[in-house]
Amino acid sequence: MSDKNLFIYDGECPFCNHFAQLLELKSSLPSLKVLDGRENLDKLTELYKQGYDLNNGAILISNGDIKHGAEAINWICSELKDPSDSLLEVLRIIFTSNKRTKILFPFLLWARRLSLSLKGKVWQPVSESNQYY
Repeated sequence: MSDKNLFIYDGECPFCNHFAQLLELKSSLPSLKVLDGRENLDKLTELYKQGYDLNNGAILISNGDIKHGAEAINWICSELKDPSDSLLEVLRIIFTSNKRTKILFPFLLWARRLSLSLKGKVWQPVSESNQYY
């Protein structure tokens, strides 16, 4: 996608889902397309085979370059310029720092896994044992 950036997130995670909705509605990133990975298992499986596991964080594809996890969140937050939502502004301030993002990202993964466990959902929508073809 030469003129678009594709952000793939876990639609079952309430935190991921809220972040993705904010990005779509209030981010001022017109070239960003947001995709629920669980509703697009073919794309997710393709990325999983390349080593990008949604269980380890969101995936961003920008001009053929793939960013994963903390790097994807850092890139998106660095691209936010004057978001119209206060939560996005706070996230932009926090996650524009590579160092802060790398320190805080494991806590985001933990919160995602906890919320999915409480909902009775699998952490990993695609894996070696359940790949969709």
